[in-house]
Amino acid sequence: MKILITGGAGFIGSHIAEFYDSNRYEVFILDNLETGKRENVHFIDEKHFFNESVTNQLFIENLIKKYQFDIVIHLAAVVNVVDTINNPITSHKVNIKGTLDILEANKKFNSNLKKFIFASSAAIYGNTDSLPKQVESFINPESPYAIEKYTGEQYTKLYFNLYNLPTTSLRFFNIFGPRQDPSSPYSGVISIMNEKFKNNEKFTFFGDGNQTRDFVYVKDLVQAIDIVIQNDNTKGHIYNLGTGIPSSLKDIFDNFTNIFDKQIEYNHSIERKGDIKHSYANIDSLSSLGYKPEYTIEKGLLEYVHSQ
Repeated sequence: MKILITGGAGFIGSHIAEFYDSNRYEVFILDNLETGKRENVHFIDEKHFFNESVTNQLFIENLIKKYQFDIVIHLAAVVNVVDTINNPITSHKVNIKGTLDILEANKKFNSNLKKFIFASSAAIYGNTDSLPKQVESFINPESPYAIEKYTGEQYTKLYFNLYNLPTTSLRFFNIFGPRQDPSSPYSGVISIMNEKFKNNEKFTFFGDGNQTRDFVYVKDLVQAIDIVIQNDNTKGHIYNLGTGIPSSLKDIFDNFTNIFDKQIEYNHSIERKGDIKHSYANIDSLSSLGYKPEYTIEKGLLEYVHSQ
């Protein structure tokens, strides 16, 4: 089985690649290394690694024609919300046109495709009062990133409805784990907090610290993706990928205090534009397929810290 992971050298993609490589799939990665790192997927040889952007339409078409992938997992995106606010036209090209191009290339040139997975985001829900977030919940995108992810998943669904392309979208909540880059200006708060505790540096809460998120350990994400790939009934559907349990940023900070057995200084700054106040997932649809998160926030944080 041949599997293509776009954005596969990034934090999330590298864990997916590692899982399928260890399960004897033939794994191919497309990544322009703008945010991904080649060393994240050191186990992938040069023949299976393409240092190219998803925006290169001709390259994508030729790649799909040549390899006839069984599975495509489309992660490649501008994932920095601030970048999409500052440069919405650039992020549109990657997050919308790039997605449309890879869908179209598979429709036209890949008769072997068994599953196309699109990585959407919980950011699409925005600041709405309804909790937990359900797939049918009101959508209120508050950043270009959120609009682009919503558009991408709707195109993905449309390609199943109109052309019978075997697509599924997953709305990722807050994923964390090894290889998450704390140096990124908009990295996951957990990796940033971890770095501050390691280096005895001051941590800044944007807002009051009471905002909640559904934090998902990356190994649970990999489990969910594999369940969706193996289940034929997931075609044309959209699923929330979370744990169903909210944690506040203050809760995470307290967990790190216990794990490191020390206190660090912290302060508060103003909330960032486009940030969501409260969010956690209803995961009933995914659970009905057999998905069961194995990592509590405490277990995930402990493994994450000890993996370094």
